[in-house]
Amino acid sequence: MRITVETLVKAPVAKVWSAYTTPSDIKQWNAASDDWHTTSSAVDLREGGTFTSRMEAKDGSFGFDFAGTYTKIVPHALIEYSFGDRVAMVEFVPGATGVTVRVTFDAETEHSVEQQRQGWQAILNNFAKHVEAQR
Repeated sequence: MRITVETLVKAPVAKVWSAYTTPSDIKQWNAASDDWHTTSSAVDLREGGTFTSRMEAKDGSFGFDFAGTYTKIVPHALIEYSFGDRVAMVEFVPGATGVTVRVTFDAETEHSVEQQRQGWQAILNNFAKHVEAQR
C-alpha cells in the first residue's frame, strides 16, 4: 500500500528544494513532534547517492536511523529513493502561491496506515513552517 501526504510551502521552488536537501536544514525540520529531533543528517544528492538522518527522542529514550539510496533526481522537481525494501517519491510542484511538496511512500506493517500518514504529514508540516520562517 502507498500513502501520500502533501503540503503547500509559500516560497520559491529553489528555496524549498534547498531546505529539503541540505543537512543543516533537515536537522531543523525533520521531526514529527516537539519531543523528537534529528541529531545528524548526511546527503549525497545524486542517483546512487545515499542519505541518513538520526532521529531521537529528546529524553534519550529511543532513536533510530532513517537511511536510503537516491534512485532518481530531477532538480527542483522530483526525488525518488529506496529505504530498506520500500520506496518513496517526493514531488515539488510550483504553483501561483508556492510549491506543493507531495510525498508518496510504501507503507510498513508495524504501524497503522493512519499513524504513518499522521507522522509523515507532521514532518512535512514542520518542513513548511521551517521554510516559510526563513523568508
